[in-house]
Amino acid sequence: MRTAIFATLALALPAIASADPMEDTIAARQGFYKLLGANVGIIAAMAKGETDYDAAGAQTAADNIVTLTNYNLAHVYVPGTSADEYPGKTRALGKIWEEFPAVAEKGAGLKAAALEMQAAAGQGQGEMAAALGKLGGACKACHDDYRAK
Repeated sequence: MRTAIFATLALALPAIASADPMEDTIAARQGFYKLLGANVGIIAAMAKGETDYDAAGAQTAADNIVTLTNYNLAHVYVPGTSADEYPGKTRALGKIWEEFPAVAEKGAGLKAAALEMQAAAGQGQGEMAAALGKLGGACKACHDDYRAK
């Protein structure tokens, strides 16, 4: 599981490299959230009935989400990489760095919701859908405060 994530990142790195290291940092941060979103998307599609519920597939996506929430993001949350400095390249609001303890608290909430999803994902569509509400709420909590619309 981790090997697949790291292999994907390794393949993506040459494509995201630029002359500006801050843009590389932004791209890496966005890549992390794309991986997270891709896995949440698998679960969301099953919860909504857009795709058939598959316990093994749901469990794999949930396990991936937990793996991702254990990743240390410090190197991609660098001051100077907000929409203030890079408009059009990122939607991260500059107040992230002014309120970083609150951001970290929201990150802890995401991690807790990911663990709940991991416990529920393979147990059935209903259980998974219930856990998805908490997971989505944890994502939204940060987006509402720290991501530009």
